[in-house]
Order: sequence, then C-alpha cells, then structure tokens
Amino acid sequence: MAIRTDTLPKQEVKLSKEEILRYSRHLIMPEVGLDGQLKLRQAKVLMIGTGGLGAPLGLYLAAAGVGHLGLVDFDVVDFTNLQRQVTFSTSDVGKPKTEAAKARLSALNPAIEIEAFETRLTSENALELFRDFDIIVDGTDNFPTRYLVNDACVLLGKPNVYGSIFRFEGQATVFAYPGGPCYRCLYPEPPPPGLVPSCAEGGVLGVLPGIVGAIQAMETIKLILGIGEPLVGRLLLFDALSMRFRELKLHKNPACPACGPNRTINKLIDYEEFCGIRGEEAPAVTNGIPEITAREVKARLDHGDDLFILDVREPHEYQICNLNGKLIPLGELPRRVHELDSSREMVVHCRSGKRSADAIQFLQKAGFKKLWNLKGGVLAWADEVDPSMPKY
Repeated sequence: MAIRTDTLPKQEVKLSKEEILRYSRHLIMPEVGLDGQLKLRQAKVLMIGTGGLGAPLGLYLAAAGVGHLGLVDFDVVDFTNLQRQVTFSTSDVGKPKTEAAKARLSALNPAIEIEAFETRLTSENALELFRDFDIIVDGTDNFPTRYLVNDACVLLGKPNVYGSIFRFEGQATVFAYPGGPCYRCLYPEPPPPGLVPSCAEGGVLGVLPGIVGAIQAMETIKLILGIGEPLVGRLLLFDALSMRFRELKLHKNPACPACGPNRTINKLIDYEEFCGIRGEEAPAVTNGIPEITAREVKARLDHGDDLFILDVREPHEYQICNLNGKLIPLGELPRRVHELDSSREMVVHCRSGKRSADAIQFLQKAGFKKLWNLKGGVLAWADEVDPSMPKY
C-alpha cells in the first residue's frame, strides 16, 4: 500500500523533458513508470538527522526525485563527521548540517523542494514538524529522540522508517505502519543511562551507515510507490564483519503503551527524563569525585609533583594520543588493581571524563583515597594544554 500519495487526486502534473531524461531508468521499469515517478514527486519525507544515516538517505531520496524533503538537525559539521557523512565535504566543516546538506542535495537535484529545520527535535515541536509530511525517517543516534520520533509517528499515524548503527552492526525496520508494531513494542523501556556507548565512544565503520541508510531509502521509496514487501514486523540485522543479514520477526504488543488498544501515551512526554542521557552525553558523576583541570595537572607536573597518571581507555585509543600514563582499560581494572600503589596521588583520565569517573568510584571502594578525575579527559588536555595532540 502506498503511503498517502495514492490518495492524492489525479492532477495535471507532468514531468518535464529534463525530468523524463533524469528519471528514465525509473520510467522504463513497470513497477515504477510514469505514475510511480509522479508519486515520488508528490511525496513529502521528513529526515530526522542529516549525519551518518541521513547522508546516504538524503542523497538517494533526492536523486530518486522525492519532491519535498525536510531536514531536521541542529548540529554543525565536524571533522570527525567526514569519515562517514558523505553529504559533507571538508569545506563544510563548521557550517550547520542542514545548510550544508540542503546545498548538496539541491545541487544533486534542483527540481525538488528541500526544507531545512535547523532545530533540535523536541516534544514541543515534533507534532507540528511531522504533520505535513507523509513519511518520517529516523536517522538519530540517541534513545530520547528515538522514543520521541516513535510516539509522534504513532499519534499522527505516520510510518517511521527506522535505522541504527554501531561499530560493524546495523538494524533497519519500519515502525508505526498500519497494523504493524512500533518502537515501544520492541523496546518497552530504554536501557540504563550510560549502558550503551555512543558512536563517539564505541566507534562506527564509515561505510556501515551508507549501507543502512541506503536500506532506509529503499524502504521509504517502496512505501511511496506501494510496491514490494516493506520491513513491517521484521527487524533486519546486518553484520558487516561476517557480511550477513538476519531477520527477526516483530509482533505488535497488545499491551504497548503507545500503539496498543489501551494505550496510555496520548501526548508527548519528557523523553530526557524518561530515558536519561546515555553514553558520552551523560555528565560525569562528580559526587565525591574530586576533579582537576588539565592546566592544573600540567602546572603540578611542571612543578615536579609526584602525580601518577592512570589511563583507563582502550589500547587502540592510547595509540592515537596519550599522556604517558599507565594504561589499564576500565574493564580490566578489577583484576589489575593490584598493579596500583594506593599511597601515591593519582590522576585518572579517559577520553572525556565519564569512564575515569567510573574508575574512581571503583577505586574509592577499593580503598584508594588520593584520586583526581581529569576534567574533560584527553580532549580537554588537547584544548587547554597541547593543541598539537590529536583529538578523536
């Protein structure tokens, strides 16, 4: 079943000579043809996020001739984005992502309309943003926004083309399709804050979002055209290392608070409060954990103070940059704590301060008292002490 576009009245809409040439490889396919291309032209798709998943998604939807694309993002292009966010070029660094993406997609296909919303998606603006679009595509990377997108789609009856990525693995499905499950049917509750690391902490192979984002684009186009079998009630799992796809059956949960017959979610809620903030976005716990700034550590080292530097990152991170400290990854700390001298004053650090705070909590329980958490981790050291140090 096509999404909404097949209910549009037959208008005297024609493709120009240039459009016929541009979309000719679509037009000669009986599954698409002229009628299908006109459906694409009349469709309105809202992309939540223009980054890793949004980059291939936007490029393929624009190239396919989806007539109205909405782009929601509030971030700016960073050098670390360029490894995977192929919409952007080096010259775009520092620009708002919506601005850079709109320019790139408009250059790819000047015949389509692109609407940029440089804003953070919130409970206050989601329903208004979603209302005029046929399909919502979720390219976000945090749990509060995923639950927000899901609930808004369910309330408005909009399909949610979902994708997620981490390191070498990806997922894709279609939520909130008529008769199908929603995100809350699969994940009734979010994981505890900090349990699932972000891409900034765990990393992601650059080509992976290209694969998953392309799958999202394919599902979106299938929904518009009303062809094939959409990923409704099916969760597609992709493992890039083994190059294998698996599929899990998803069932609509009759007790789902969002889409069940006795649903309790009838309005958007505070999703930050519901989910907490995960991974790197979580502020380091400072209760009972003394912090020290990078400049203070540098001054004390220059003064000759006997500070022991403990690095709780992973070996591959240590190779990128380090403070010449002793490397004991956080996960190995319980079995290697005997290697540390509790009588020495110790500065513990990681990349940004979260893992080191966790390490200090463990060391405090083990009886260590002379502990400092390097505020901001090696990122702060690069910003405040040594600008030549690589950041990642």
